[in-house]
Amino acid sequence: MTGIVTKSTGSHYLVRTEDGEVLDCVLKGKLRLDGRKTTNPVAVGDKVDINREGEDTVISNIYPRKNYIIRKSINLSKQAQILASNLDQAILVATLVSPRTSLGFIDRFLITAEAYSIPAKLVFNKADILDEELLKLQQEIIDIYTKIGYECIVVSSVNGKNLEKVKELLQNKTTLIAGHSGVGKSTLINAIEPTLQLKTGEISAAHSKGMHTTTFAELHELSFGGFIIDSPGIKELGLVEMKKEEVGHYFPEIRERMNDCKFNNCLHVNEPKCAIKDAVESGEISEERYTSYLGILNGEEMDWKEWEMK
Repeated sequence: MTGIVTKSTGSHYLVRTEDGEVLDCVLKGKLRLDGRKTTNPVAVGDKVDINREGEDTVISNIYPRKNYIIRKSINLSKQAQILASNLDQAILVATLVSPRTSLGFIDRFLITAEAYSIPAKLVFNKADILDEELLKLQQEIIDIYTKIGYECIVVSSVNGKNLEKVKELLQNKTTLIAGHSGVGKSTLINAIEPTLQLKTGEISAAHSKGMHTTTFAELHELSFGGFIIDSPGIKELGLVEMKKEEVGHYFPEIRERMNDCKFNNCLHVNEPKCAIKDAVESGEISEERYTSYLGILNGEEMDWKEWEMK
């Protein structure tokens, strides 16, 4: 039989077969030792073959992935783990307060998605608790990202604002939902699909940060078509290792202008006749995005070779 991995607990995997049955499976020994460089040879979202072997249902084959997102361990081993695979899109749930999602964090998420060829969208939650000043700031942030082609939706899980738009976004697609702990990922998913009844957490009064409730990625089927992968709260987000000259390729506004630079290997920092710096000066590229680009280029304020999660 063929199925999709919906949950991994380390030694056991839940696999949803093509007829909708969910089976508890183990991994065939040779697949565990198949020369893979990740801690988990099987990931949520993987398409697999399963067979009965005695009393066990065994995963015997893993199909090639069309894409995937990797995170690296925060311990000294620095081993990599595949968070999810075979995604149609990734959605970052962001909030301006309780907790605050920084522009740098948003940029690193978008660059990560670009690096793995996964379409990304932004959902700004908790619109119901923003005052007039914060609503204005939120719109300025949205303008930055819509200008470069990223769809943004403002929602409230509490009063239902724009939940139908999110539902349309999710329909008939496999979507990774990500964001800091406390931004309301599980509450948002429950509001869209109440039958899932995902566990939700409280905000820490001392730090205005979320308390982790999701401890591993899990795939859920949607009644209106499609699947969502609810992921653990991301504490810090970085990128896979890449050469400096590759970083600009993951900024759409830089990528579309880089061929206009005088030098093919232009890093858009101090080089003469740089189309990117000219675009920043003219306002065609936002200063905030260019600052993020320089920070990633120089490895400032983050270890951008890791995706640290709890």
